[in-house]
Amino acid sequence: MAGLFATKSLTAILEEAQETGDQTLRRALGPGHLIALGIGSIIGTGIFVLTGTASAHHAGPAIMLSFILAGVACVFAGLCYAEFASMIPVSGSAYTYGYATFGEFVAWIIGWDLVLEYGLGAATVASGWSGYVLSLLQDFGILLPPRLAGAPGTVFLLYKGHWERSTAQLQKALEFSHVDPAGLPHQYASFNLFGFIGVLLVTAVLVVGIKESVTLNSVVVIIKLCVLLIFIGIGANYIMGHRPEAVANWTPFLPANTGHFGDFGWSGIARAAGIIFFAYIGFDQVSMAAQESKNPTRDMPIGILGSLAICTVIYILVTAVLTGLVKYTSLDAPAPIAAAIEITGVSWGSRLVKLGAICGLSSAMVVTLLGQSRIFFSMSRDGLLPKWASVVHPRFRTPYISTIVIGLCVASVAALTPINVISELVSIGTLLAFIIVCGGVWILRRRGSAVPRSFVAPWVPFTPLTGIVISLLMMMSLGWESWARLFIWLGIGLIIYFAYGRKHSKVQLRNAD
Repeated sequence: MAGLFATKSLTAILEEAQETGDQTLRRALGPGHLIALGIGSIIGTGIFVLTGTASAHHAGPAIMLSFILAGVACVFAGLCYAEFASMIPVSGSAYTYGYATFGEFVAWIIGWDLVLEYGLGAATVASGWSGYVLSLLQDFGILLPPRLAGAPGTVFLLYKGHWERSTAQLQKALEFSHVDPAGLPHQYASFNLFGFIGVLLVTAVLVVGIKESVTLNSVVVIIKLCVLLIFIGIGANYIMGHRPEAVANWTPFLPANTGHFGDFGWSGIARAAGIIFFAYIGFDQVSMAAQESKNPTRDMPIGILGSLAICTVIYILVTAVLTGLVKYTSLDAPAPIAAAIEITGVSWGSRLVKLGAICGLSSAMVVTLLGQSRIFFSMSRDGLLPKWASVVHPRFRTPYISTIVIGLCVASVAALTPINVISELVSIGTLLAFIIVCGGVWILRRRGSAVPRSFVAPWVPFTPLTGIVISLLMMMSLGWESWARLFIWLGIGLIIYFAYGRKHSKVQLRNAD
């Protein structure tokens, strides 16, 4: 039993980080690339959808305070990730950190758990990406068959000349407009072709090279940021010319609590923070690129904390403009930012928002698929997965086999599987990783590890313990279905571990000699 918790020495991990040759990853990333990776992963559909729901039902205009609270909550985990990434600059992130502190069994659990965050998360992103692509093309008069835009059984309704996926938000919008969904033309999807192709395109870029991948991500991130900044600029200009309307929309800034926890008031700010916390998930994926960073001990903390800081500022500015343009009670809509910019009279505003969402989801696909292949690369190097997962292309210096296999699996899931609770699965997997990382920092400090760190998380043990408590509270707020699916998924992983991983583990074999 003791062998299950055998740790991988920090010396062995650091030796791997210094390896060179055709079967090692290419170090080509600077701090700018890493910040772009973080922003690319963090800013996605959360800012385009969650802000409206959280404001309308929980916080009102005080949603700005909720974003600050959620950002502060992420900082505690981010500080722990930054310390680990500067100390252990290898691919694997929470998996590798867990191996060095808690042992192989916990490392396997967290590595398998991260498939939920990266693999299934990428499938969900691809599904949303296809929907925005379909909608944007329809804005230009290109009507593509909806049966090729969703998983089998997905219902599309023809509304205002657009085929829209039948979601709870769309149903609310139709109800608000006094439109009977039964009277609208509808079609059933059979294959999400756009999502399938989108994943394959990203996979091809990831195979060609890490520098090419992050360059594409950086371009997309720039476009996405420009879209949000244009929204902020147009909205702020309109607000300056219509101050009485904006003041009326911002009043009351903190609506009184209705008598139930989370329904406005200070508890509403906390509840909204719990919802929009998931709009921040993704900064941890920067640590996946540690082994491809030119100077990881210096640049990884910059990438992790820098992307968190930039996204927090952007989120606060967007929500300030959003709630100034639209009364919070009207923000529970399928696309609140698109609805807000239309108030300014900018006819192309809705298309702008859709372009921003497409760019946001594109960059998220790049980063999540990149992270998943690096997790498998690290687990394979340790012997826990077959050797093919760590084979590096001699020219491109990328783990091309695992990237292709993962890409095909994710593309198939995105094309054929209706995923309506995957966001909670992704979240619960991510929060479990946060707990492992925060706990690992505390354990290494108690052990008195002498491994040099270019970045040291402050206020230990307060920082890691706070990160653990916040992550646990977030996990407890999720439904029992998510917990059940998590345990089933981990059960499948344990079968694979005992059937293959433990028998081929390099740490176990080394200890047996």
